[in-house]
Amino acid sequence: MHHFAYRDGALHAEDVNLAVLAAEIGTPAYVYSTATLNRHIEVFRAVFQPREVGVFFAMKANGNLSVLATVAQLGAGADTVSEGEVRKAMAAGIPPERIVLSGVGKTAEELAFAVDVGVHQINVETPGELDTLDRVAAARGKRVPIVFRVNPDVGAGGHAKITTGGEDNKFGVSFDEIEALYARAATMPGVQPLGLAVHIGSQILDLAPLRAAFERMAELVRRLRAQGQRVERLDLGGGLGVDYRPNQPYEEGPERVQEYAAMVLHVTRGLDVHLAFEPGRLIVANAGILLARVVAFNRRANRTFAVLDAGMNDLIRPAMYESHHEIVPIVAPKPSVVPVLYDVVGPICESSDLFASNRLLSPLSEGDLIAFLSAGAYGATMSSTYNMRRLVPEVLVNRDRYAIVRPRQTWDELIGLDRMAPWLTNR
Repeated sequence: MHHFAYRDGALHAEDVNLAVLAAEIGTPAYVYSTATLNRHIEVFRAVFQPREVGVFFAMKANGNLSVLATVAQLGAGADTVSEGEVRKAMAAGIPPERIVLSGVGKTAEELAFAVDVGVHQINVETPGELDTLDRVAAARGKRVPIVFRVNPDVGAGGHAKITTGGEDNKFGVSFDEIEALYARAATMPGVQPLGLAVHIGSQILDLAPLRAAFERMAELVRRLRAQGQRVERLDLGGGLGVDYRPNQPYEEGPERVQEYAAMVLHVTRGLDVHLAFEPGRLIVANAGILLARVVAFNRRANRTFAVLDAGMNDLIRPAMYESHHEIVPIVAPKPSVVPVLYDVVGPICESSDLFASNRLLSPLSEGDLIAFLSAGAYGATMSSTYNMRRLVPEVLVNRDRYAIVRPRQTWDELIGLDRMAPWLTNR
């Protein structure tokens, strides 16, 4: 469910008219709904009741400071994959004890920072990382809580590039070596192994691979305990997908998430572990849209290109993953309107700058406003300044109020990080 709907012929974000908003802040622009963020966090927590679970929002999906602060108000923590993300989560008001640090390539400096601030846990993914962390923590006289991210050799996801749990993926400790590694970690002075973590991919719509991975993890918990190891945390990651297409047999409403929760509780029954999850896309994808404007048409004999002011630098998912986003007009089309086929493209000097091919849309004109739905996840966080295009603003709506929570980048900011080599300044 989301809170973007037509009212009096105009698309609204909650109670904010998006045509009015676009006139005030310009396009392209990302717009997020507070009500949707809150609802998704509440639903995810509710389906596990009365069992208390840890919810760590995967901020790689959306790292905006105000978005993080919004989910934090409901008690969610942050799943982070870099020192920068840890710092930003803390700046948003998320305390270190509600922050998880994941990632397959953590540096010694990043590990030292996490140890110093006291994060909830570090998800260790390689033997080398274990040794580095032990050395860093022991030098500080600390023994830090860790869990091992295990690769269960069960890969899944909406695209090969977002599948992370297969044996040919870089993430996690191999299932074959985890028991020996866990035993070795239990003897180390700088780390305290407390459990396991798993994450097999993103945009997973079929529960079967998740169940298979979780069953392997549950059995591993039992084996480790039989060997005398302390295992009290089980982090089951994220990955549950969202509805990017209309009439797709998935909705991130209570019914589907309840099915997921029922499966998890069934698989982990009797384990007596604290369950944690790292949802990202599930929370924020349908809480955001990308506003854009039609700037031109390029017509061929067999197709019409509708050129927008937004490009693949603003929303790279279609170019990178062949991902689908619904495209809707800001002004509600009349029921009698006959749709037209368009190739929807951006202004970037790449043929891959394609949002949709042969998409049926209500007839468009130059200057028309459109919205990409379900753009709250991996939109702004993956944007760039390619072709020297400025980063676009992000806006958070709360009922009838809105705030620009990241301003449009200025031209001086765009160019200002560069420095002229000294031998080029004395001409």
